[in-house]
Amino acid sequence: MESRYLLRRIVPTFFNRIRQNYMLLSNSYSSGTTIASEVADSSSQTITAVDDYVEMTDACIRRIKQLHGKETSKEGKMLRLSVEAGGCSGFQYVFELDDKKNPDDMVFEKEGVKLIVDNISYDFVKGATVDYAEELIRSAFLVTSNPSAVGGCSCKSSFMVK
Repeated sequence: MESRYLLRRIVPTFFNRIRQNYMLLSNSYSSGTTIASEVADSSSQTITAVDDYVEMTDACIRRIKQLHGKETSKEGKMLRLSVEAGGCSGFQYVFELDDKKNPDDMVFEKEGVKLIVDNISYDFVKGATVDYAEELIRSAFLVTSNPSAVGGCSCKSSFMVK
């Protein structure tokens, strides 16, 4: 009986939080804000401001190079970082290996390794650091520091926006 009472109180809070995150993501997309950047080619942008740069650690670069070594194609895949509504803190980081750049993608390159962030997600990860961590329970790409985040989950896959 007590669990039903608890669920009735918690569920509306979660739905409101998800709705707020959805609206925040929708507003960010519709505002169409563009960052002052240097166009590397017609399909991507390279950020020149140091404060807005998404940094990759040596462990991250090393792991992507290892993954490139396993690829049969000559052109290696790029690491794509995106932000979605969800997770236990409101937003969650999503990492994928991708071989395509979209016209609105921001491209960050270090030692020949490329990290791609779409224009909407970029507003949530400006100045962040991407790392690769190997732990007993998992090995994963993680955002270890993010100036746009107030707090997050202990698993480091979700965060709250300032």
